[in-house]
Amino acid sequence: MSTAQAIVPAITVLPRTQLDPQKDVVSDGASATYKRRKAPFILGAMLLAATGVGTYLYASSRGKQTTDDAQVEGHVAPVASRVAGQVKRVLVEDDQPVKAGDVLVELDDADYQARLTAARADLAAADAGQHAAEAQLALTRKQVDANVAIARGGIAQASAVSGSTEALIDQATADVTVAVSRAQLAHVELARSEKLVATGAVPQAELDVKRSAADAADAQLAQARARVVTAQANRANGTGTALAAHGRMLVAETAPEQVAAAEAQLELATAKVAQAAAAVHQAELGLGYTKIRAELDGVVAKRNVEPGQMVSPERSLMALVGTTDTWVVANFKETQLETIHPGERVRLKLDGFDGAPLDGVVASIQAGTGSRFSLLPPDNASGNFTKVTQRVPVRIEIADRRGLALRPGMSADVTVFTAE
Repeated sequence: MSTAQAIVPAITVLPRTQLDPQKDVVSDGASATYKRRKAPFILGAMLLAATGVGTYLYASSRGKQTTDDAQVEGHVAPVASRVAGQVKRVLVEDDQPVKAGDVLVELDDADYQARLTAARADLAAADAGQHAAEAQLALTRKQVDANVAIARGGIAQASAVSGSTEALIDQATADVTVAVSRAQLAHVELARSEKLVATGAVPQAELDVKRSAADAADAQLAQARARVVTAQANRANGTGTALAAHGRMLVAETAPEQVAAAEAQLELATAKVAQAAAAVHQAELGLGYTKIRAELDGVVAKRNVEPGQMVSPERSLMALVGTTDTWVVANFKETQLETIHPGERVRLKLDGFDGAPLDGVVASIQAGTGSRFSLLPPDNASGNFTKVTQRVPVRIEIADRRGLALRPGMSADVTVFTAE
């Protein structure tokens, strides 16, 4: 059998109803009529469903503001050394919980021990200098009082000596006057005796007596004049003594300046003591800083320090993530902020705990948008401005954490129940 012969019987056995074009036209017309009748009902049902969905969405969204741009925040404290040095020991590992005050890293403290010893020695020397200055001040005060007393005594003595010398001068002058009179009388009697001896009226012996008396009177006159000279010399000496006493008095009158100088030395010594004490305190702080401690309760993260490593204040050694105080920052669109106010109730759903709901409250709204505080804030005056709806961070305090370990950076869905 050929291929053509096999095809012909296959065509001839087909039913007639399947090849009737008139009947096919009738069936299509009835179906189209049915569809036209059914279309208004379907369209109405769709409009009713859309209206219901829209009404539900409007009713369910009224009085709420929602965003999924939210994350858990907390205190993340970088840990760095306050002094330069070499690490002796590292006492913590990553993800290790620590308490505030726990030692995290120890530095080699030999240099700081030596500095503290030297500072304490300087303080001891400054203390000794202060004690010496105090003793010198007390001695100066006593010395100036003694000098004043001595100077006053010298002046009084010089005045007394001057008065006594003047009296002696007066007495010596009077003695000279008397001696002059006696000498003149003795010489007159001697001359008379000489005339009488020449005439033989008196013996030679009487002349000798008169001559001796005249010599004695001359000697007494010379002695009296010598006493005058001596008294005048004593007066000159007394004048020098008085001047010396006045000089000592002038020196004694500088007592306030001497005391002030001693007090200044004491103040300088006291300042040196304070300076040395500050150096000791600084050395003690430096020694204490060789033990790097935790500033808060938290968990160690990003540890990048090893024993033997050199560290300095500008390099972070690790981070401490606080676990006792966390909150949520939700970035709402600026168009949503009109109805959000501090104190409003918030419902939180955390992605990390299968959307576990938590209650919270709006604590504050940041004073600027997030982009304004970014590393490179936008400059709309640059000429390529494109308006973009900005987001503003809103801080939300969690009322009850329900024992969940909330870690900074975890995602959350936030719904704020507004007053409107």
